Amino acid sequence: MASSEMHPLHQFKPWQVWPGSYDNTFIPNQYPHDSNTGLLIDPSTPIASMGSCFAREIRKVLIRQGYHYITEETHHPASVHASAAWERVYNTFSLRQIFEYTFESFTPRTRWWISPRTKQVQDPYRRIILYDSIEAAEKDFQIHILCSRKAIMKARVLILTLGLTEIWEDTSDQSVICLPSGPYFNEGGGGDEYAFRVSRYQENLDNLEKIYTLLKKYNKDCKLVITVSPVHLWATFRKDMDVISANCNSKSTLRAVTDEFVCRHEDVFYFPAYEMATSFNMMMNQSCFEYGKENFHINRETVELIMRHFFEFYSKGETR
Repeated sequence: MASSEMHPLHQFKPWQVWPGSYDNTFIPNQYPHDSNTGLLIDPSTPIASMGSCFAREIRKVLIRQGYHYITEETHHPASVHASAAWERVYNTFSLRQIFEYTFESFTPRTRWWISPRTKQVQDPYRRIILYDSIEAAEKDFQIHILCSRKAIMKARVLILTLGLTEIWEDTSDQSVICLPSGPYFNEGGGGDEYAFRVSRYQENLDNLEKIYTLLKKYNKDCKLVITVSPVHLWATFRKDMDVISANCNSKSTLRAVTDEFVCRHEDVFYFPAYEMATSFNMMMNQSCFEYGKENFHINRETVELIMRHFFEFYSKGETR
């Protein structure tokens, strides 16, 4: 138990005090946390994940450690990132749209992109998924909806990784595309259809609340674990600030949103992957960044540090 020198005397648990300050011992590679996280899982717990690039890292480690990680659409290339072929999902709007097309309806004005030159069919709402025809796209998407529903409804724990606040929005109906990329944009599509903007606190919170409402309607026993992705922005579309500042704004906004969201719901939990990668690694004089041209990603050592703590938080360190 650590105590302050202020008057009146305050009593704190060690994890409430900055590691290494005064007489509070700093333990390398041991992130300070309350051992009572309120959530318990074991290797038999059905777990699903979706979200940004870090969702893929979570998937890899859970499967490697023998946990019951839910995998649907294993034939589909986009399923390597998550529990179904959602692909990488960077913002809360796209996450919300997944829940809407899975359990309700999602009928944007533009459903498919047709590349101007090659005529490839591209899904605007799942990152660079391509088809030879609209018929093939619609058939595959109907299968995807069924698999998406299976994955979410089988889960007893769903992990969402939140990536960024920058979005591209359809100017006619406010549907949000994942990213302006792929052959459609490379061949001159897009034009003035989509407007870039930075999403803000309240609308991101509203998106999470809509996700929660739908999850509880169709899978009331499922618990949510929210992370802010430790993968940094590679580039920003903003013209008013640099990429490092834009990244800080994205992560800070999403962290504040998550704090409010978790406080509202007793079956929603925050896992501090972002803090482990950035602040805690810095305290150990270690970099969280990968080397080379993709140095905005986190390195393998940091992934292992984060996932070891995931098991310590929620599974008491149990792995196979």
